[in-house]
Amino acid sequence: MEKKQYPLFDALLMNYRAYIIMDDHCPNLFLSIFLYAACSAIAPYVTIYTSARIISELAGERQAQQLWFWVMVTLFSSAVLALLNSVLFHWKTCKQYPQNMYRNKVFSDKAMDMDFSALDRQSTIDLRRRIDLHHQFRSWGLLRVVEYYETLLNALISILGALVLSASLFLEKVPSTAGRWTILNHPLFAVLIAVILLFLCLLAPKCSTKSENIMVSFTKVYEKSNRFFNYLANFPDERDRSLDVRMYCQEKSFDHYWKKMNTYGDYRDKNSLAAAHLGPLGLWKAAGSAVSMLSLAVIYLFVCMKAWAGAFNVGQVTQYVAAITVLSQSIAKLLAVFGELKNNAVFLEDTFEYLDIKNEMYRGSLTTEKRSDRQYDVEFRDVSFRYPGSNQYALHHVNMKFEVGQKLAVVGMNGSGKTTFIKLLCRLYDPTEGQILLNGIDIRKYRYDDYIDLFSVVFQDFKLLSFPLAENVAVSRNYDKERVRSCLEKVGFGDRLNTLPDGEETFLYRDYNVNGIEISGGEAQKISIARALYKDSPFIILDEPTAALDPIAEAEIYSKFNDIVGNKTAIYISHRLSSCRFCDNILVFDHGSVVQQGNHDSLLAEEGGKYHELWHAQAQYYEEAKEDVVS
Repeated sequence: MEKKQYPLFDALLMNYRAYIIMDDHCPNLFLSIFLYAACSAIAPYVTIYTSARIISELAGERQAQQLWFWVMVTLFSSAVLALLNSVLFHWKTCKQYPQNMYRNKVFSDKAMDMDFSALDRQSTIDLRRRIDLHHQFRSWGLLRVVEYYETLLNALISILGALVLSASLFLEKVPSTAGRWTILNHPLFAVLIAVILLFLCLLAPKCSTKSENIMVSFTKVYEKSNRFFNYLANFPDERDRSLDVRMYCQEKSFDHYWKKMNTYGDYRDKNSLAAAHLGPLGLWKAAGSAVSMLSLAVIYLFVCMKAWAGAFNVGQVTQYVAAITVLSQSIAKLLAVFGELKNNAVFLEDTFEYLDIKNEMYRGSLTTEKRSDRQYDVEFRDVSFRYPGSNQYALHHVNMKFEVGQKLAVVGMNGSGKTTFIKLLCRLYDPTEGQILLNGIDIRKYRYDDYIDLFSVVFQDFKLLSFPLAENVAVSRNYDKERVRSCLEKVGFGDRLNTLPDGEETFLYRDYNVNGIEISGGEAQKISIARALYKDSPFIILDEPTAALDPIAEAEIYSKFNDIVGNKTAIYISHRLSSCRFCDNILVFDHGSVVQQGNHDSLLAEEGGKYHELWHAQAQYYEEAKEDVVS
C-alpha cells in the first residue's frame, strides 16, 4: 500500500494535535503517565549509583561504617521508589483503563455535531469505518499517541540520568604508569568511541523502523480481512439476523469468505503478513536486535579497557556499564519512536480528515417563537432537492402549505420522495432549490436547535435504548412520572405497563440488566410514539406509525387519534391509505413531485388520479380493516 510519508516535523505536529485531543478528553491521564515515567526512569539509576558505591567499598578499604551507610541508603531508596512506583503505576492504569471509551467519545461528539447531510454521506461512513479498522489492527491513531508519550518521556529521562552517571567515564584518566594504555586518554579515542556508539544507536532504530514500515504496508491488505472478520464473527449473534442464519443454514455460505479471509494469514502466501515475518519484516527486526547487541559489546570493551588500565575501580565499572547501556538503549528507543510517530501520522491523517469535516449548513440566528397558541404555518415554495453526488432530483418543484392543527398525510409509491420531504421539513438537509418557510421566514434563518425542537418524529427505523422505559420516553434521567405514564396510556401501552416488575423503571432488553424485558415490535412502536408525545412539540411526524401493529392495535390507535395528537400539527407517511381518512389534507407524491393534494373524499373522486389508483389497488385490505374496527 502506497502511503504518504510525513516529514518528522509535520508528523510531530500531527501527533501533538492528537495529544491535545486526548488530553482534553482524559483528565489527568498524561499527568499520571509523566509522574510514572519519571519515577520508573530514575529508579534504576539510584540503584546503579548506590550499588556501585557498595562494590567500590568492598573492593577497596572495606570500611564497615561506609558499607552499612550505603546498604541502608540502597534499601531505603529502593523501598521508597518501589512504593512510589507502584502507587503511580496503579494511578496511571486507572486513568488509562477508560482511554478507549474516551477515544470513542471524540468521534461520537463529532458525529453529533456534524451536519446530518455530511454524516449520511457514504464517504463519511467509509472514512469512520477505516479509522476503526486501523485502530483494531494495530491501535493506530489517537491511542498510539498515549503510548508514544510514555515511551518518549521514559527515554528522555533515562538519557538525562545516563548522561549524569556516565559523563565521568570519558573524563577519568588512565594513570601515566599504564604504558601503552595511556592512548585511552587521547581525546580522539573518546570521540571515536562516542561516534561508534552514536552510529550504532542510529542504526538500530533505523532497522526497527524499516520493520514497522512493512507492517504499515499491510494495513490496507488487512483492512478488508478485518472487515470480513468483524462481519462474519458477529453475524450469527445479531438479533435481527440470527433467525435467518438458522432457518437457511447461512453459516455454510460463510465458508467461502472465511477461507478467502484466511488466505491473508497463510504462510505459503508470499503476500501474507506471516510470510513477511519470515522474510524482510523479521530480518529487519533481527538486524535491529543484532545492532543493539553490538553496541553493548562496544560499551563493555571500552569500560573494561579503562578499568584494566587503572582509570577507575570495579565498582565504577558496574556504574558505567549499566549507565552507558541504558543510554544506548534509550537513544535507540527515542529514535525508534520518532520513526513510529511518522508512521502514526499516516493514520492520523484519516482521523483529522473526519474531525475536520466542516458544517456547511447555516445554523441561523433567529429564535423561533414559543407561541402558546402554537400558530405555526409551513410552506414549501418551489422546492427541489437532489442528494449530494446524484444527478437525479429526489424532489422536483414541490409547492404546498399547511397550518397548525392540520392532519396531513403523505402517500405515494416507494421512492416517490416522501421520506426526502420529511428530511427537508426537519432540516436534516437543505433544499437544492427553492425555500421552506416557517411563518413566512426561511427556516435557514432560525437557530438550528430551536427549529428542530419544533418537531417530534417517529421514524420508520426508530431505535429504543437498553435503558429504563421512562428514560426512553422522556429521553432524560430526570422525568415527570405521571406524564410518562399518561403518554404510554394514550398509545395503548397502559395494560403492559401495569404488568412490568419495576414499572417505569423497568429496563428494556437485557443488554445491561438481567431483569430487563423483551418487547415486541408493536410495543416498541407504541413506546416510540409515546416518546414523541412526551417531547410535546407543535409538530408530530409519524413515519408508518402503525406498520408493526396488528389490526386491533392499529384500530385502537386510530380510535384515539384526536386524543393522541391533540392540537398538534400531525404529518403521516403511510402506505396504508386507510389512515388517510383521518387526515384533513393528503399529499400524493409520484416521482419526486406532488401530483395531487386534497382530502380523502375529493382525491378518491378523481378517477384516473394516483390516489384513486393506489386506493383501489389496496381496496380489499381496507375492507378487512373496516371489519376489524367495527368488531
